[in-house]
Amino acid sequence: MEIVKWKGILESLLFAAGDEGLSLKQIISVLEVDESQANEIIAGLQRDYDQDEYRGITIVQLAGVYQLATKKEHAVYLKKLVESPGTAHLSQAALETLAIVAYKQPITRAEIEEIRGVKTERPLHTLSSRALIKEVGRAEGTGRAILYGTTKEFLDYFGLKNIKELPPLPENIEEDELQDDADLFFEKFQETMDMDQ
Repeated sequence: MEIVKWKGILESLLFAAGDEGLSLKQIISVLEVDESQANEIIAGLQRDYDQDEYRGITIVQLAGVYQLATKKEHAVYLKKLVESPGTAHLSQAALETLAIVAYKQPITRAEIEEIRGVKTERPLHTLSSRALIKEVGRAEGTGRAILYGTTKEFLDYFGLKNIKELPPLPENIEEDELQDDADLFFEKFQETMDMDQ
């Protein structure tokens, strides 16, 4: 297969991998190429991005994985986007996820999904990109799942001095009432937001 086609495939893979990125080993395995070919494909795609001033992204290697990232020269525009009022609002899914993390932290994605009853990958990505939650460790056991917790930015966003200022939840909630839990989290969180505005 031509290198041009490989670059397109790699671009798709890196986009799909998102913040988790892909290791060289994963790229070799998925593309079924050897290490030198993989390095050539990565370098070729990176050259395409870096030499074309009309492209807004590039490839970076962080902690042993390759991922797509925005070009540094566009940082001023990205900062404006993040700070603009139109992007300040969180979706209901993101708010529900954030409330669950706030009240139950540290918590894994699987535990959040059990409470919400739906996939939570996108809301977690949104919350992480806005620095409202962060990785605070790894769970014990198989897979060592990421544990999430809130950040200082979370406290600032909601005008809290510390996590203890969150509205208290009733103590008589049964563990098997997981969906009610999520609804209650969201209601309490919404009330807090409304009071702050």
